[in-house]
Amino acid sequence: MKSKLLIAAFAATLVFSANVTAGKPVDITFGGVKEVAVKHDGKTVKISRNQNNKNTVNPAFAKTSRPCPPFCIQPMVLAPGVETIGEVEMIDYVKKMSDGDSTILVVDSRTPDWVKKGTIPGAINLPWTKLNPAKGADPVSILEILEENFGVTESEGLLNFSKAKTLVMFCNGMWCGQSPNNIKNLLKFGYPADKIKWFRGGMQTWETLGLTTVPGK
Repeated sequence: MKSKLLIAAFAATLVFSANVTAGKPVDITFGGVKEVAVKHDGKTVKISRNQNNKNTVNPAFAKTSRPCPPFCIQPMVLAPGVETIGEVEMIDYVKKMSDGDSTILVVDSRTPDWVKKGTIPGAINLPWTKLNPAKGADPVSILEILEENFGVTESEGLLNFSKAKTLVMFCNGMWCGQSPNNIKNLLKFGYPADKIKWFRGGMQTWETLGLTTVPGK
């Protein structure tokens, strides 16, 4: 009898230890959303949070004191009419785009070396230099991006933004100037501010929250 009690106690200890090791579940939102399936490069990727309760932030985003300039803290409101969004809103935009909403485009504004380290599933890469005349971007190339990627049309030298996509732009975080640069240049070209959304936290907060990333091309 005593041996049976010892075995039962030992088994209970194993179950308890397993639960402690596994940790408590890490949902995305309070409502119990555990994961969101989206498309990335034609494959299904599930966005979730790292389930290891002892996981720590990616060292690439652990630095607190990058030199300013150029790594200066960005304002909460980047430009009048441009909405600043958070992680849950970003996931919602990625999901809508993945489900076939062709009016939305999630854009990673970083240079390819950063994108290769990991990006948000569903995002396309458009480096900030591609829309920056100061960095050698010529008018013809910029127009091609506006027309082929963003849904802008052109007639007799005039740009028509009536069918332009809603752009959801991000880069490395609140200290990063790459997506702000893209956004400010788009506004100069006449892109409607209400069709631009800015994920200010970018990869910094995305990684800090343990959200899924995929290697970018």
